[in-house]
Amino acid sequence: MNPNTVTTTGGTAAQDRTEPALRPAVDVFEDSTGITLVADLPGVPRDKLQLRVEGDTLDIEAEMALPAVEGLTPSHVELPLARYRRSFTLSKELDPEQVSAELSQGVLRVRIPKTAQALPRRINVQVA
Repeated sequence: MNPNTVTTTGGTAAQDRTEPALRPAVDVFEDSTGITLVADLPGVPRDKLQLRVEGDTLDIEAEMALPAVEGLTPSHVELPLARYRRSFTLSKELDPEQVSAELSQGVLRVRIPKTAQALPRRINVQVA
């Protein structure tokens, strides 16, 4: 099996079928207020992208929508799979209720803030 593909089963009806999928490159950045995931999803329109948080798991599923050139049949295809799939386990410090996402020119940015309890806080010290 190609190391850049992943196969999953279980979950929703769409996931119950075993389908090979590309594993998109994802960069994860953490700061004091949360994490940001940046995923490369070239060829994916908004209507073919699904983000789902279930329990402590974030799932990204997407389908490429590359238009075929009318009247031409490809003799060689570099990307034979048209689906992306990736899953992440979220730490208890992150707030899955506050996830936000933005898709722009094939790049998905997902922001997951930390819970209020996990945020650093300043403690005032009084002089007696």
